[in-house]
Amino acid sequence: MHPHEFVAFVAAVMAVNALGVDLMLPALSDIGRELSVAQANHRQWVITVYMLGFGAGQLVYGPLADRYGRRPVLLATLAGFVGASVFAAGSATFAALLGARLLQGLMSASTRVLAVAIVRDGSSGRQMARTMSIAQMIFFIVPIMAPTVGQGLLAFGPWRFIFYALGAFAAAILAWTALRLPETLPAERRTPISLSALRGSYRLVLTNRFSIGYAVAASLTFGGIIAFVSSAQQIFVDEFGAGDRFTLLFAICAGAMGLASFANSRLVERLGTRLISQAAVLALVALSVVHVAVILLDAETLVSYIAFQALSMTCIGLCGSNFGAMAMEPVGRIAGTASSVQGFVTSIGAVLVGSAIGQSYAGTTLPLAVGYLCIGVAVLGLVLVIEQGQLFRARMTLR
Repeated sequence: MHPHEFVAFVAAVMAVNALGVDLMLPALSDIGRELSVAQANHRQWVITVYMLGFGAGQLVYGPLADRYGRRPVLLATLAGFVGASVFAAGSATFAALLGARLLQGLMSASTRVLAVAIVRDGSSGRQMARTMSIAQMIFFIVPIMAPTVGQGLLAFGPWRFIFYALGAFAAAILAWTALRLPETLPAERRTPISLSALRGSYRLVLTNRFSIGYAVAASLTFGGIIAFVSSAQQIFVDEFGAGDRFTLLFAICAGAMGLASFANSRLVERLGTRLISQAAVLALVALSVVHVAVILLDAETLVSYIAFQALSMTCIGLCGSNFGAMAMEPVGRIAGTASSVQGFVTSIGAVLVGSAIGQSYAGTTLPLAVGYLCIGVAVLGLVLVIEQGQLFRARMTLR
């Protein structure tokens, strides 16, 4: 593949998961009404169950990809995602839909593991962070546009059309993979699946303080994204009465992450992953303190919420790809397995954090603002532990 096509391909693979989360946001109310979901907060499970499957599935695909290569695993799971999308579209009950969403998440888990592993096969460190930032910049266009696309699909048919559209997009990526993706893992670098090999790989990933530490840090910031996405429709529509403006307002907040990734791709090789990500964490803490104060003073408005949310998403966007690159740096020789373990930790942790914040929604933005403050403080403390009390170090010392 040409480098430009490669970046576009990685972004498209990552977009399967983004669409799986964001495309149906405008349809949550319709799903709740048709499938008799009594409590509004329970509609959030359409998002969180998917993310639960997404997190759990990642433990499987890394070892498979390290044994059989990246390409066959990606082909098989994309086909499975297409099937799960059709199943979701035909769901007659909320329980059946959640089952289909869990299966979708399990299948889409490969996209995260393999996107990182495929990039890591050919690059590392700041170069990897730059490639991932460019891919994520393109990828973040998806959550900006997805709710609008979902709203457009609802204009032509019921919410089930959204799941057929998801299946069609995955089928297109499946064809692109089959026709254009070469295998990036040479045969001589493949490792057999064995309990002893897995124990050794898991031990390396879970005991290296950079690997596990930055994976946990990424899980906390990712939890902030899940909290926002799962409660966005309730906040914008139910609390602030945004109505048809929901997709535009959501796009403003999500777009901030895209701009952050673009800025990171231009700056990371010059400033380094540490300077950028650690400054972003400090900014997130400061923003959250001010946001909580605004809410407690009863001064929160739709405009203030959008401003604080967009700025907070900018900070989170500056953390994500950098935390991921720093977590992968010491475990590149087992990139597939490492990506799966780190992805499991990141995703499951994010589901727990995001669900706790999202399910706390009670008609105000205070739980989200307090949740972001807790995330920022926790990540800052974790980074201090990882870096042994030193912020803004230029180089990693692997131990």
